Amino acid sequence: MLGECEQFFLELMKVPRMESKLRVFLFKVQFNTQVNFMLSGFKKTLNTIQSACYEIRTSVKLKEIMKRILYLDNVLNQRTDRGSAIDFKLDSLLQFTDTRASNSKMTLVHYLCKVIAKKSPDLLYFHVDLVSLGSVTKIQLKSVAEELAEIFKGLEKAKQELVASANDGPVSEVFHKTLNGFIGFAESEVMFVLDLFKAVGRNADTLSQYFGEDPARYPFEQVTQTLFNFVRLFRKAHEENCKQDELERKKAKTQVNMETHFHA
Repeated sequence: MLGECEQFFLELMKVPRMESKLRVFLFKVQFNTQVNFMLSGFKKTLNTIQSACYEIRTSVKLKEIMKRILYLDNVLNQRTDRGSAIDFKLDSLLQFTDTRASNSKMTLVHYLCKVIAKKSPDLLYFHVDLVSLGSVTKIQLKSVAEELAEIFKGLEKAKQELVASANDGPVSEVFHKTLNGFIGFAESEVMFVLDLFKAVGRNADTLSQYFGEDPARYPFEQVTQTLFNFVRLFRKAHEENCKQDELERKKAKTQVNMETHFHA
């Protein structure tokens, strides 16, 4: 006479494609405990990318900063073939922060900040328009795509098992009914995120093209990282200018006091 354990395994052997069903059951459990949480995270991540693309493309102040950089670049190269350029590559933004003026006391970005502070001080705070830029530099679309592909693969296997189990008879009746309800819910969640991902991917490519770059060679991640670094260096240059101006004011004040005391 078989024991309870042996009887249990004997019954399992009667279930068609038991291994496949166990894998689908595991996917269902993981979806409810982990995958659904991941999908919520993906939605937040993708919406952050959407926000960053919108902020960058609609920032009037950023456009004005770019115009001034282009003008300064043309002035510096007026005797060369580059002296009448109508655009520039994003990589040149960081080169701009390294290039020193003729007196070697400041970089060109320090000079730019001085000019802007004098003529258009409101542009100094263009970074305020780009509230999502810092967050988006931590995102890798490729990683999101790979994780979504794995989730989609698991869902497809569950759908295949749903079709197969329809012909199993009474032994899979409860399983089939439960799986059918789960797939209806899971598929709507996954497809929503996949559609959002495709839309975000198009926006990300458009952002590269907005700056005259090829998305295949200069992807979204590189665009946002370059802009983020430029914003950081621009703000640092402005802070350094302010500190230098304050030092010069104190020095001038000290000089005046000394002269006043000398002539007293």
